[in-house]
Amino acid sequence: MAADDSTPFPFLVQAGGMNRDDLAAFLRSRRHRLRPADVGLAAAGQRRTPGLRRQEVAQLAGMSVDYYIRLEQARGPHPSRQILAALARALMLSADEREYMFRLAGEGPPPAAQPSRLISPGIRSLLDSMLETPAYVVDAKYDILAWNLLATFFIGDLSAHPEPDRNMIRWMFATRAMRGPWPDPAAERFARSTVAELRAAYARYPADQGIADLVTELLGLSPEFAAMWATQEVESRRPLVKRVDHPDVGPLEFECQILHIGDTGQRLIVYCAAPASATQAAFRRLTELSAAPP
Repeated sequence: MAADDSTPFPFLVQAGGMNRDDLAAFLRSRRHRLRPADVGLAAAGQRRTPGLRRQEVAQLAGMSVDYYIRLEQARGPHPSRQILAALARALMLSADEREYMFRLAGEGPPPAAQPSRLISPGIRSLLDSMLETPAYVVDAKYDILAWNLLATFFIGDLSAHPEPDRNMIRWMFATRAMRGPWPDPAAERFARSTVAELRAAYARYPADQGIADLVTELLGLSPEFAAMWATQEVESRRPLVKRVDHPDVGPLEFECQILHIGDTGQRLIVYCAAPASATQAAFRRLTELSAAPP
């Protein structure tokens, strides 16, 4: 099949519409550049070569190891668009890299992904049903989009604040110079993890002006943010334990779970207390406080 003169990569297409050798080489190169920590995997055991193992890529993309190995050896079947999209996510490809890979496979690239700020009715209902668990939703750049009543005891009632003032990363870094050093190592680890996740969103949504503007603003505003950004760390946030001294109910300890919502770029952040713990009892007291008349 002749190459379409309109494609930006006319030299990529071979007979049958797929350039197997270049696709195989591209997949290998992208796999070698990633570390297990980049994709949320533990680096267990000694590695003879840099990068992810083939079985790790297959696991992340939701396909069989044998199928992925055949793709890397230029002898696999023609991958579907769903397979290509899964590989793009697993290998953390940029928009240009994703388009290049689709072209190598003889497919037109999908539209560039865009984060969403729209809260679905199902997510809104889920938030409201979590009566004794603080929970809120953030978008790709950590603007808080929605929250339940119990979350207001931790992030405040944001309904009176304009949307540009609801960004968690801006809160974290804008006043660092006035507050001095990080209060403890856990707070600094949390900040580093947040910046690493913002960098992942920056790569995942290269056309999003809001993310680009926030990064530019914070690079000029906060030396701490600039130093963390310069480390090039990329990750999707994993669960972590937070300790808070709450003014109404005292010391709390809970697991902060981050759940990704489909292809929206949104995350549901939930503060999970251990069953029968003092923190669970404190969350119940806060629920009672919120229900009490003024």
